[in-house]
Amino acid sequence: MSSLATSSLYQLTMVRFRLFLREPEAIFWIFFFPILLAVGLGIAFRNRPADVLQVGATAPQLTQALAADKGLTAVTLDEQAGTHQLATGQILLLAIQTPAGVAYKYDDTNPDARTARLLADRAVQAAAGRKDAVAASNQLIHETGARYIDFVVPGLLGMNLMGSAMWGLGFAIVDARQKKLLKRLVASPMPKWQYLGSYLLSRLAMLIIEVAFFLGFARIAFGVPFRGSLPTLVLLCLLTSMAFSALGLLVSSRVKTMEAVSGLMNVIMLPMWILSGVFFSASRFPAVIQPIVRALPLTAAIEGMRGNMLQGMGLMQVMPQILILIAWFCVPFAVALRIFRWR
Repeated sequence: MSSLATSSLYQLTMVRFRLFLREPEAIFWIFFFPILLAVGLGIAFRNRPADVLQVGATAPQLTQALAADKGLTAVTLDEQAGTHQLATGQILLLAIQTPAGVAYKYDDTNPDARTARLLADRAVQAAAGRKDAVAASNQLIHETGARYIDFVVPGLLGMNLMGSAMWGLGFAIVDARQKKLLKRLVASPMPKWQYLGSYLLSRLAMLIIEVAFFLGFARIAFGVPFRGSLPTLVLLCLLTSMAFSALGLLVSSRVKTMEAVSGLMNVIMLPMWILSGVFFSASRFPAVIQPIVRALPLTAAIEGMRGNMLQGMGLMQVMPQILILIAWFCVPFAVALRIFRWR
């Protein structure tokens, strides 16, 4: 018999994997729930307009006119740079100075872009000194990367990785402790780190299928772009899963009941669902709490994935998010290893 087959780490990892496949509820929440949510958002396509909308203009006088509206923040760009920022979702609308007046380039399927069009034209007309003094025309685009579905897919992926890692590991450990199964492992020569490590490895085994399934669907069904390096995206997903797996291990290190671990999980995850920008940009929250928001692991994961998928950011450009995720893996796992109790 091979040494691998007799390894407690290997055997426990395979046990975790087989137990997962026997839980239809877990399979639904990991594979089908995010897809159903993406379908609903993609069809309904409803979005709450942001308080301040980012737009661009090709002339300084246009920028000044747009910035006068409290609902807009404007930057001056040439047409080529502005079109690129539209395609990558950095601005919602580009106002182009033409001999006949002003042309607005935007995606009319984006509710925020339609709002920006109305506010921009109102600001331009007001700056001209009279109502409808400037002839306005539209240049509609439907560029992948600038749509709401492109924005929300990385958020759903990060949320899914968080939920599957924390619920899958936390519930499994507490359930084993509640059923007195952990007490039987105390007498074995297996070190504590191998038991906890088996949970991490089982999560990584499922990660490949989980991420490929969801992103493959998003690409085929909605044409969501992947502009960045695929290895960088894989690394972000890997670190995201490991960070939340470590949090799941930490939460379940001493909890004895399913009710207690469920409450702790919700206390940890609920603020991140709200603050981390799953369905809208995290920048909409007040500046005073932005350092806390940016330090959250889910915020780092989603920003890194969005930057890679939609803006083509490379490894060095998403390094701040990677370092945050590494910290959220190392510290909780080290603490969990220290305080973990079998009983």
